[in-house]
Amino acid sequence: MLAQATCTEALTWADARQLAYHCAAPLPSLSVSLRDAIGGTLTSPVVAQQDLPHYASSAMDGWAVNTSGDGPWILTASGMPLAAGQASVIATGGLVPSGATAVVRKESGFVSDDGHLSLRHDSRPGETLPGRHIRPAGEEATAGDVLIPAGTLLNPAHIALAAVAGHDHVRIQRKPRVAVVLTGSEVVTSGEPAPGQVRDAFGPQLDTVVSQLGGAPGGQLRIGDSYDEWMAALGGAPGGSLPDADRPDVIVTTGGTGKSGTDHFRDAVAALGGRLLLDGVAMRPGHPAVLAELPDGRFIVGLPGNPLAAMMALMTLGEPLLAALGNRPLQEARLLTSGADIDPDPGRTRLMPCALIHDLVFPASHTGPGMMRGLAWANGYMAVPPEGVAAGAPVPVLPLPWG
Repeated sequence: MLAQATCTEALTWADARQLAYHCAAPLPSLSVSLRDAIGGTLTSPVVAQQDLPHYASSAMDGWAVNTSGDGPWILTASGMPLAAGQASVIATGGLVPSGATAVVRKESGFVSDDGHLSLRHDSRPGETLPGRHIRPAGEEATAGDVLIPAGTLLNPAHIALAAVAGHDHVRIQRKPRVAVVLTGSEVVTSGEPAPGQVRDAFGPQLDTVVSQLGGAPGGQLRIGDSYDEWMAALGGAPGGSLPDADRPDVIVTTGGTGKSGTDHFRDAVAALGGRLLLDGVAMRPGHPAVLAELPDGRFIVGLPGNPLAAMMALMTLGEPLLAALGNRPLQEARLLTSGADIDPDPGRTRLMPCALIHDLVFPASHTGPGMMRGLAWANGYMAVPPEGVAAGAPVPVLPLPWG
């Protein structure tokens, strides 16, 4: 859904998160095999299609017996109906034959030379009581019971239960596919950068962060700084469009969101018929973050080029957007007690990596827009309001996706 009007002013941090969440609708669910469903969120309940177990079975290795007549019991062929005074060999999990009223454990009985089953003298009391060692049909569930409710995050045990119930496929919430476009001709991907170059801080980790935020990584593309490269990367070049099955729902770009002559984010979006939903956020770092939507429904999250600024922008815009597309609630900040005085910064929310120590949160050091050292040891990030915060006062804190 395209915005009704182009955003021309930077929103507050809180309003930007709300906009990123409410601009998107949940993606449709899809049917997947049980093997592919682990880790997905169930959208339709898994229901017992028949009783579980669907037949009365033996809980022990031994003999199925009809105790209408006292033992010893005459052994008959396995699987045949049992009349009074008859028994047949049965294994654990085996179908209890018609007429059987109990199962005698192998340890509790013996077969004589003439083919009769008798109880041992030291067998446990009640060995032949009706229903002994028989698992009745429907003991675990009856047909129509909800085994796994919708909204469940599926683990291996859930999948095993669905299989036992006879299901081959389940419906899960589709995760948004996220492609990453890494920009900058000055970026190098290995070794120590020379003066004028910078090492790529995004490529090695951004796909993992996307997964932690509930997205499905859809590949990375590296481009330089030219307008034509931007157009091709966002799908505007001839032959550049992807098949629907592979088309990303979200494109995350790094760099190019400033307003210099080498920043082409806005021009490329406009040329593709898209519209800016948000152009800048009143926060630091990460102010030049941009959110756009293209006519085909794809969203573009434009991150600044500085590493910490980009990560804070991703948390501000990318996290809510992926939550909305994945049909998950917006994560709310917790109010924790600040352990330090933080000065005002009028008009801007400051996002500060922080550490939780003895129930107090302290801002990390080394948190300039281009620094990653502080974030590497943080438990979360503080959203310090423009008026600042005093030590001992509450401050909103959000967790990091890997925390």
